Amino acid sequence: MPHQPDPRPTLQAPDDDPYLWLEEVDGARALAWVEAQNADTLAAYADGRYAADRDGLKAALDRPDKIPGVTRRGGLLYNLWQDAGHPRGLWRRTTEGEYRKADPAWEVLLDLDALARDEGQDWVWSGAASLPGSHARALVQLSRGGGDATVVREFDLETRSFVADGFSLPEAKSIPVWLDPDTLLLASPLGGPEHATPSGYARTVRLWRRGTDPLDAPVIFSAGPASMVAYGYPDREANPERLVFAERTGFFDGTIQLGDRTGPKTRLDIPTDADAHWHRGFLAIRLRTPWAVGGTTHPADGVLGIGLDAFLEGARDFQVLFTPGPRRALQGFFWTGGHLVLSILDDLKAVFPVFTPSPSGWAEGRVAGLPELGVVSVWSMDGEEEESNGDLMVAANDPVTPSTLLTTRPDLAAPTLLKQAPALFEADGMVVTRHEAVSSDGERIPYVQAGPAGETGEAPVHLSGYGGFQVTNLAGYSAVLGRLWLAKGGTRVVANIRGGGEFGTRWHEAGRREGKALTHDDFAAVAADLVRRGVTTPGRIAAEGGSNGGLLIANMLTRYPERFGALFCTVPLIDMRRYTKLLAGASWIAEYGDPEIPEDWAFLQHISAYHVAEAGKPYPPILIATTRRDDRVHPGHARKMAAKLQALGYDARFYEPEAGGHSHGKNSAETAAFAALGAAFLRRAIGWEPEVAGA
Repeated sequence: MPHQPDPRPTLQAPDDDPYLWLEEVDGARALAWVEAQNADTLAAYADGRYAADRDGLKAALDRPDKIPGVTRRGGLLYNLWQDAGHPRGLWRRTTEGEYRKADPAWEVLLDLDALARDEGQDWVWSGAASLPGSHARALVQLSRGGGDATVVREFDLETRSFVADGFSLPEAKSIPVWLDPDTLLLASPLGGPEHATPSGYARTVRLWRRGTDPLDAPVIFSAGPASMVAYGYPDREANPERLVFAERTGFFDGTIQLGDRTGPKTRLDIPTDADAHWHRGFLAIRLRTPWAVGGTTHPADGVLGIGLDAFLEGARDFQVLFTPGPRRALQGFFWTGGHLVLSILDDLKAVFPVFTPSPSGWAEGRVAGLPELGVVSVWSMDGEEEESNGDLMVAANDPVTPSTLLTTRPDLAAPTLLKQAPALFEADGMVVTRHEAVSSDGERIPYVQAGPAGETGEAPVHLSGYGGFQVTNLAGYSAVLGRLWLAKGGTRVVANIRGGGEFGTRWHEAGRREGKALTHDDFAAVAADLVRRGVTTPGRIAAEGGSNGGLLIANMLTRYPERFGALFCTVPLIDMRRYTKLLAGASWIAEYGDPEIPEDWAFLQHISAYHVAEAGKPYPPILIATTRRDDRVHPGHARKMAAKLQALGYDARFYEPEAGGHSHGKNSAETAAFAALGAAFLRRAIGWEPEVAGA
């Protein structure tokens, strides 16, 4: 009798999983399997063409004339700089006057490469929070290999050295916040199960005083046992001192309470799914669902303004600052220098209204002189809101135009150019166009196409999407796809599928929980529309997605295999039966549903590609890649899916570098190697081998 492939796990027996041993991240058997898989994948695709792509991309990512991103603290601009000589990075600072020069002079505060070498650790920069006011000390966070968990060390910015016997925490997903030079608010899962949520985040907030053991610090706030995370921070503008305690009961819900160093006292009376931020005595509230209050029902995604003291005293006579439309949606908002800046997408065009409150009302304006098309971002130059003066930073780019960095203010007619990023690939003759596909239920799904003008009917297409957590996924400038796809004559497509935030909460809700399958239908509809328009054929479409987008790609394999020539699935979520038991998975129940609840499993099972996959289907070639140090989405998802597909006899490749965290690498070398391998696989699988190896 011929050998019958092992079909497990199946929808009929979802818990009969023969690959659970691959969830042991550092297990000897699992690592032996990973190393063998890596060797096979590299042997198949890491040829001279791959090496040329990898090296060319690394050189582009390390260019000395790239724009250094900065944040202002205490009048100085801080930056983490990575290049060929400093792959881990230099933490440094300069003055605003120097930064405006073509070649600024920088003061180096910390050399991460030297630190890693001296300590024998795979340190990756995870940020630093300086002490507001003096900015003489900072809490530096370092990750081993790029994971979300970090160690915390106090750093003296004047001596440029770590503080002996200063604040220090071992590796964990901690959130430390300065209260004063000798006191921190500490949210951390360290100290036992009563301090950790099911997702592995902090459940408690402690008052940690200098010179004491953080595990002995008194707990002044504790979230519920099923909540996602708790944290605290000071309202630095309040007098007397006021502390804010936040509890996320789910990904989209939570509570905010006001209190002091003894704990919370008053809960902010807003819906659990609303966002609230206040500044200089004025409160702005963003709604996720309609809110009936004060005799008025305010719509979902609206923004309301009111005086903070008046609100706390019971007033509900809000000023309506923003009302959404079917394709006009709020992306976010922030305060700076007494101004409230809204980020709006109006049919995917960026606009930035500004409101300046005073006792006489909310004066309206907008950030003027900005481009509307492409990806346009506006943010405060200052890292600390209470220190902000209204200075704004602006970045604008599109798939074929590198970033321009500008500075402006809400009261200026036009921005000032700060920096222009270099072109990282040849884009002459390329065009960017927008189109719409029609999904399974008739919804119009926008997508952006970049590449050569005109249609040949057989374009090699790279198609990507995300579709989750109300994250907006716009088509911006990419050195990776520019060099590895566009510059070689290919076409790049970015799909704005449901589940994202492009058109607000309505767009997200349509692709959440029971609607997640619609998100996947949307992506498949874009692939079909590219064929309908005469751009390409199904066998020439290479699709890629990561994280929640990895779930998307896995479902393209099992649900729509006939529409793709190849799939690249990175740091993916795939096993929807066990995802809540793996690392941070429990925090995503609000997005996907709970597989422990039969009514939820009834719809989840159909998007659990790990269970749906079966023998004898026309699955296209797939490369599934993750990283061992991903402590957000468990690498077991990728490992198990690859193992099952191979057992079923499919052309499924696997790749897992050791470091990188929930991304494609901790430095330019790792990012370039990961991306070049994926591109080499995709190009070969769709039968496209450009003649020129480099871009």
